[in-house]
Amino acid sequence: MTEDFNSSSLGFIEDLYLEYLKDPTAVDAQWQAYFATYPRNGLAKRGTNQPLFQVSSIFNPPFSSAPLLPFSPSQIAEVQRGRGAGGQVTTDDTDLQYKVGMLIRNYRVRGHMLAELDPLGLDKHETPDELKAESYGLGASDMDRIIVSGSMSGLPLREVIERLQTTYCRSIGVQFMHIDEFAVRDWLQTRMENSLNRLELSRGEQLQILTKLTDAVVFEDFIMKKYVGVKSFSLQGGESLIPLLDLAVEKAGTQGIDEIVFGMAHRGRLNVLANVIGKPARQIFREFDDADAQDNIGRGDVKYHLGYSRDLVTNSGKTIHMSLAFNPSHLEYVNPVVMGRVRAKQDRFNDINRQRGLGILIHGDAAFIGEGVVQETLNMSELAGYEVGGMLHVILNNQVGFTTGPQQGRSTTYASDVAKMLQSPIFHVNGEDPEAVAQVINLAMDFRKEFKRDIVIDMYCYRRFGHNETDEPTFTQPVMYEAIKRRKSVRESYLERVLALGQISREEADTIEKERREALEQELNLARSQDYKPLVQAFGGLWQGYKGGPDKDVPEVPTGIAIQRLKTLLEKLSTVPSDFNINPKAKKVLETRLEMASGKPLDWATAEALAFASLATEGHRIRMSGQDVERGTFSHRHAVLRDTQTNAPYMPLAHLDERQAPVEIINSSLSENGVLGFEYGYSLDYPDGLVLWEAQFGDFANSAQVIIDQFISSGEDKWRRLNALVMLLPHGFEGQGPEHSSARLERFLALCAEDNMQVMNLTTPAQYFHALRRQVKRPWRKPMIVMSPKSLLRHPKAVSELSDLEQGAFRRIIYDSQTEPSKVKRVLMCSGKVYYDLELEREKRGQDDVAILRLEQLYPISKTEIAEALAPYHKDIPVVWVQEEPKNMGAWWYLRATWGYIVAEHSFYGIYRRASASPATGSSNSHKLEQAALMEKAFDLGKLPE
Repeated sequence: MTEDFNSSSLGFIEDLYLEYLKDPTAVDAQWQAYFATYPRNGLAKRGTNQPLFQVSSIFNPPFSSAPLLPFSPSQIAEVQRGRGAGGQVTTDDTDLQYKVGMLIRNYRVRGHMLAELDPLGLDKHETPDELKAESYGLGASDMDRIIVSGSMSGLPLREVIERLQTTYCRSIGVQFMHIDEFAVRDWLQTRMENSLNRLELSRGEQLQILTKLTDAVVFEDFIMKKYVGVKSFSLQGGESLIPLLDLAVEKAGTQGIDEIVFGMAHRGRLNVLANVIGKPARQIFREFDDADAQDNIGRGDVKYHLGYSRDLVTNSGKTIHMSLAFNPSHLEYVNPVVMGRVRAKQDRFNDINRQRGLGILIHGDAAFIGEGVVQETLNMSELAGYEVGGMLHVILNNQVGFTTGPQQGRSTTYASDVAKMLQSPIFHVNGEDPEAVAQVINLAMDFRKEFKRDIVIDMYCYRRFGHNETDEPTFTQPVMYEAIKRRKSVRESYLERVLALGQISREEADTIEKERREALEQELNLARSQDYKPLVQAFGGLWQGYKGGPDKDVPEVPTGIAIQRLKTLLEKLSTVPSDFNINPKAKKVLETRLEMASGKPLDWATAEALAFASLATEGHRIRMSGQDVERGTFSHRHAVLRDTQTNAPYMPLAHLDERQAPVEIINSSLSENGVLGFEYGYSLDYPDGLVLWEAQFGDFANSAQVIIDQFISSGEDKWRRLNALVMLLPHGFEGQGPEHSSARLERFLALCAEDNMQVMNLTTPAQYFHALRRQVKRPWRKPMIVMSPKSLLRHPKAVSELSDLEQGAFRRIIYDSQTEPSKVKRVLMCSGKVYYDLELEREKRGQDDVAILRLEQLYPISKTEIAEALAPYHKDIPVVWVQEEPKNMGAWWYLRATWGYIVAEHSFYGIYRRASASPATGSSNSHKLEQAALMEKAFDLGKLPE
């Protein structure tokens, strides 16, 4: 084997190795694999007279275990067969291989810069120097020389360059060399270079693409003609999205996927609903006609925000349930919602390998790079508590955002550049080359299945009209729209290609188009018929048996647990394996919990753990996430313990019973927006579980205000979709400054209407226990916002007895049992932590003529319930609302607007901090002064508040 091997060949390998040491990706993949495994004792130190490689060390004992070279010496010698005696490899040949190796690598790294992506041809770019052969000193005389480089070995340089240009610089540009793992890069490189990044389509595949393009084009034409001047956010200019998604669904059918959840904004949404998801066109036309106005007074949404779901049987015979998630105009905010829904579906299947569910997100180019929720969602993609086996991202690249061009809208080369944070490829593709689109989606779906990672397709297209059908785009993009005016549709151009290939006739194409137009006419007639019945998709499947609507229509349910069972659960919650090395302080927490089984009063965290444990052992899945929830921001929960020697986790909640439901307590990424959206999505597909998100501090939730406003508080009203997500928001004024005091209670109350959600500010562990169990056991499914405590977590009076968990139930109002109503001269009403301040002040003053009522549930609460609570007191006694928050915050404005100046025949007043732009002072001493002033006003019976 060594007879053709010589020192010149070794010199060639030495140079390759030195280049590998500088940058492993600078040499061919096969050389990378070789150098990575080469035994170190086969190398000499650089700077000595010894060569880096020796023939004996490569081919002969004692290094017989050394890996074989990627190419034999005789193959290397063939680089320039005929030059030099015996076909030896010369220094000139070595230099050639080095230069060509760099050129090949740079085509893989930068070839996308030359790809013909813009269907309008306006994106002109010069060839980068690193992709010019002459930049490496390679000239015309080198073009016929034979190259040794992986799959291109044995080819002349001319053909090597042609293959690289075909693979990386036609209608597909690929960014994949940022991926660290060699095996992943090699998989992609092999797939693309072996096929020249092109699919050879059969007649059936060509016909399928042409049919879906026809569906897309005909649908948009029909809408434009039948509904002139009406907004539809047309897909025209991007019709290749429909065959792309159709091919993705068909591929999913061969990969064992049972559920697909789509998410997208309004551009092209109606087309996707009709031609991918399968929403009946008659329903879409009915929505255009706005024919059911009487049924939508005060509710509903515009047609291009609505969702739909149905079962589809693919060509391979696989049944897939497909859903397009509803979405407001806040574009990318549906991303984490879809991701959470996919995760919930997989968890319901017990699909721990994340193979049976798929999320497909369609983005706009400006939104993908411009909105931070995209990055938050991408960051969750490979976190253990959130991974779904890879999402498919499709950027519908209009090359403009409303009226803003790329130069004004991003600081990056591509709209997709934020996705380079992931170890995943990004495929840029010309949307007017449907066969290139087919290649990309085929490769993307295979990559996702192989590596379980997100994948990004950046499909370049354009908007044939402006942002909507009434917008005038030439005001801001005159050059672009002059080019668009000259463009024929992608269907026409693709039809010309398939006709030239000779497998599809013009008659077939015309027949498909005619049938599509006739079918839409029939659907329009049905939509406008007198006996049409509106289609309502809600409360089916998993949601059967659950209710929304008014609170009063759904009775309360028992939530107590027998004391003996509570004791048993406490014992299990306080136990760790004998070989687990527990932190001494955490051990003390568990010992204290065990004492609670013997009569010690329960604290807040223990009541929560008992609620979780009881529900899990009754078959209800528990999922809780947020920043630092495993330990708890205030070091109170300790749900997940860590071995002090190995750092291995142990969660007692997961070891209660062999038949229990899963319990997940997950520390999230430092995100509110993305994580809350994820948990909201999860709750949409897990109505029988308890899904919670906890903010580190309450007002941190304002980072996720869009999720709260657009989904959580209004989803039932807009889309008839229920959810029972629990939001825990630490709240309470304790002198910690403006950022750590208020959970912005006023904002949540301002969103309350039509019994859309529950807002609570609780005062006892038992109340919290019953509220959590009630959230699952009661069939009424509404979000639950809890102003959860900080100081009350360890407050000596904020405790409950085991009997409170057995016999009690959730109370919306807690009455005052310490005063005699006939003696009372003032009724104080409050919620949350300030109750304990008021109670302490009453004790200090010895005033038994002031009653304190606790409004535990601020919404929904009926006037009847308030009247019953105040019934024991004479109507001349004033009722005073006391809150820690400033006058313009907290519950005061809401209650005053709801109750007015009279509540249940009592005059109604308020006590609060002065109105302020900031929630609280940052001075501890100032806080104490303010708090003392509140107490003085509350108990000064000689002076009525404002």
